[in-house]
Amino acid sequence: MANIHINIGSNQNRRQNISAAIQALKSVFSDIKISSICQSPAEGFEGDDFYNVGVNASTDLSIQETAEVLRNIEQDQGRDRTQPKFSSRKIDLDLVLYDDVIDQKANLPRDDILKYAFVLAPLTELNAELIHPVEQQSYQTLWQGFQSSNEYELTQYNVNQILE
Repeated sequence: MANIHINIGSNQNRRQNISAAIQALKSVFSDIKISSICQSPAEGFEGDDFYNVGVNASTDLSIQETAEVLRNIEQDQGRDRTQPKFSSRKIDLDLVLYDDVIDQKANLPRDDILKYAFVLAPLTELNAELIHPVEQQSYQTLWQGFQSSNEYELTQYNVNQILE
């Protein structure tokens, strides 16, 4: 069984789309743990604020099969892949970690971990003591460094308050 971390993001019908994505993940993966919801402004374009949530899970699927499941969930929820990378979206599911695998082609661990608070904060909440396989530092240490050296806007909410 591989331990994985997925980041879910949406800035369109956020509650409904994230809730539906979580339900879809629960039907495929086991040992689901869900972070708080992080609200942050759109990055790289003008748009509504995003909700992002981190999900830890376990799977017997390969990296490629896991990525395919995530793409299928996005497609089932109406994700339009013809839009620019930095644009509003109904749903975005990114495989952030797959055990301690380092795979540049699959972007594992996902480089967004070190770039965006909305990826690192939920990851840290669920995996504070886990060691980043490339940086060789705990996510808690990386988050502390991120907080002291980056400007960002991030508001966290209890997932149950948002998804009720």
